[in-house]
Amino acid sequence: MTTATWNGAIVAQSDNCIIVEGNQYFPPDSVNQEYFKASDTHSTCGWKGTANYYTIVVNGQENKDAAWYYPETKEKAKEIEGYIAFWKGVKIS
Repeated sequence: MTTATWNGAIVAQSDNCIIVEGNQYFPPDSVNQEYFKASDTHSTCGWKGTANYYTIVVNGQENKDAAWYYPETKEKAKEIEGYIAFWKGVKIS
């Protein structure tokens, strides 16, 4: 079981993560939506497409743009379409 935690809360947990470029991508149904707030931030990857971001909010503290996902990927990245990855201090174990 792979777990993502931040600020003492489990923000995602799954046995079905996919590793791409060293990042664990969690299935959409494995994240605790109560901790996620949509962000206006976007970035672009040449082979995956355009990423959208979430700010994680736990116990009143925000971790801006700490999670990202590709709502529509390019063909080579279809396996992670909609899956969510983390950074900015989110611990993966």
